[in-house]
Amino acid sequence: MTESRRLIDSPVGPILLSADGSGRLVGAQFGSGSATVTSRYPEVTGQAASRVLDDAAAQLGEYFEGRRRCFEIPLAMTGSPFQRRVWAQLQQIPFGTTVSYGQLAMQLGRPRAARAVGHANARNPVAVIVPCHRVIGSSGRLTGYGGGLSAKRRLLDLEAGGAPLLGTAREGLRQ
Repeated sequence: MTESRRLIDSPVGPILLSADGSGRLVGAQFGSGSATVTSRYPEVTGQAASRVLDDAAAQLGEYFEGRRRCFEIPLAMTGSPFQRRVWAQLQQIPFGTTVSYGQLAMQLGRPRAARAVGHANARNPVAVIVPCHRVIGSSGRLTGYGGGLSAKRRLLDLEAGGAPLLGTAREGLRQ
């Protein structure tokens, strides 16, 4: 099935949204705004894909403005059964809170799997919407993030009651 993609600008950097032909979001990844990258992606052609990309861009904009705490977007995330369990558990982390990789592993009934949880977290195909940024190290320190630690800090600050992020998400840098 062909994916439709749209690159949006956001306060934490460009985000590449991808949808399948049945109208489900399959990706929200930190990307590059360069013409080289965006020229590879097909324009949105299907009505269902266009609708989910519009909804994802709008909901991300509301999130960055501090007006949205959860997302209502149909998802289709591809991964191993363990990765899908981790990603489902990520969606249970309440807005404005953080958990450690070890805590997440314990919630999954796999207390020795903190490292595997970290690997699954790093492969989350739908950043921000599936809140992998809410997972931190056991010491309370921020650890790796696809959008960079600065973006992770800004997202956590926003959720902790900080000011809305400037430069809200808007439709495609290039489509």
